[in-house]
Amino acid sequence: MSHTIVTNVCEGVADCVDACPVACIHPGPSKNTKGTDWYWIDFSTCIDCGICLQVCPVEGAIVPEERPDLQNTPQ
Repeated sequence: MSHTIVTNVCEGVADCVDACPVACIHPGPSKNTKGTDWYWIDFSTCIDCGICLQVCPVEGAIVPEERPDLQNTPQ
């Protein structure tokens, strides 16, 4: 099961992007409800390593489970 970036909590810091060993984290196409950039995890590529969760400085921005209801995954 992959991790999930909570779209409306993410602040676009992007530490997770550089830390991800499989490059499954991508920028969102617009701003979130906080007015910040945000990222999303490609569930089909994520290997559930948890590195993104460890490096993210924004509390609650990443959860250790696949929650498509919390992440606005672009189509």
